[in-house]
Amino acid sequence: MQANGKNFTPILLGSDFNVYGMARSFYEMYHEPVKAYSSQELAPTRFTKIVDLELIPGFSEDPGFITEMLKLKEIYRDSDGPVILIGCGDGYASLISQHKAELEDVFVCPYIDHDLLEKLTYKETFYEICDKYDLPYPKTHIITKQMVEDNQVEQPFQYPVALKPADSVEWLDVHFEGRKKAFTIKSEAEFQDIMRKVYENGYQSDMILQDFIPGDDSRMHVMNIYVDQQHHVKMMCLGHPLLEDPAPAAIGNYVAILPEYNAQIYQQVQKFLEDIEFTGYANLDMKYDERDNTYKLFDINLRMGRSSFFVTLNGYNLAQWVVRDYVTNDLQDEPVVWANKDEDSPALWLGVSVDVFKKYARNNAEKDKALALIKQKRYGTTFEYSKDMNLKRWLLIKWMLHNYRKNFAKFFKENKE
Repeated sequence: MQANGKNFTPILLGSDFNVYGMARSFYEMYHEPVKAYSSQELAPTRFTKIVDLELIPGFSEDPGFITEMLKLKEIYRDSDGPVILIGCGDGYASLISQHKAELEDVFVCPYIDHDLLEKLTYKETFYEICDKYDLPYPKTHIITKQMVEDNQVEQPFQYPVALKPADSVEWLDVHFEGRKKAFTIKSEAEFQDIMRKVYENGYQSDMILQDFIPGDDSRMHVMNIYVDQQHHVKMMCLGHPLLEDPAPAAIGNYVAILPEYNAQIYQQVQKFLEDIEFTGYANLDMKYDERDNTYKLFDINLRMGRSSFFVTLNGYNLAQWVVRDYVTNDLQDEPVVWANKDEDSPALWLGVSVDVFKKYARNNAEKDKALALIKQKRYGTTFEYSKDMNLKRWLLIKWMLHNYRKNFAKFFKENKE
């Protein structure tokens, strides 16, 4: 690819919605397919001309990852211009950071050092950092494996409570019936059952038990950020999710987002990321707590999220920031962009069909705004791309949307609070 006369090569790791969204962002700017490497092929990157996907068995973890990356180093060593490595999942982001010293003589690795990455991704230490920077988060109680084995687990909150793994990367390899990305637990019996299953099925790290913040999906907020190599925040884009995927394995995955502006949140998060000398892409989840009028942080992902294409959809192309930072070198003197201020043409991002959104999103003023945008044709998805459409991909998209309808019909329960 070429930007302002300078050649560069982006490489994406993974094959999920995030990969397709990043590839589409690059394609919209440079009109060329993006190379991607992954251990498996997932539906979002099938039958596409914008992602050149190569499958490598065992690539998603060490030692397979670094063994294959050292081979790729020799392939890309003589490339014309920077070769930018972007991990589109938690595991790949962690692996790039862990092996950055071995890779950065050939690849641009826009990631923090692995020690800081682990402190931020491991929820227990992330909340300790939040305390240091006065960032609000839900009241939290740590549960260890030893506590469970000794039958000494205390539950200090009233039900319902939130329960999630402290180590989201380790959790990817834990499987049992009823497993979820995060749990909302409504009784002591359910709590004891889940805790037993967690550690019987191989999980070793701590679990995070939290006070449940009242309200449904529409209280959630998500922020996507880019921080340059000088540790200066350059782009912040806040979104207001209106609906989440109800399937147990996908809880926390947004399927409808409106852009939003909040100067207080922008300022607070910007100071935090610059103080810790962050670098690269980040994705923050938070929920509004009406009890004290604060936005409480849940976690930070050190990569773009599966719904982050809403940033590109609203005019802040995800690909441009890393290119301007490492290729054209014209980002350093630019002021930070706090997205959506005075935005007169917002766009609604959807991960489901319009009929599913209309049926299941909670009726409120934000839904009314979204419906108005739908009526004005100012909405879009990550995966339905007119410049990347063929019969097989069209059928695949119809199949994915059909599955969403089935999942909502099966798993969705209206929050009565």
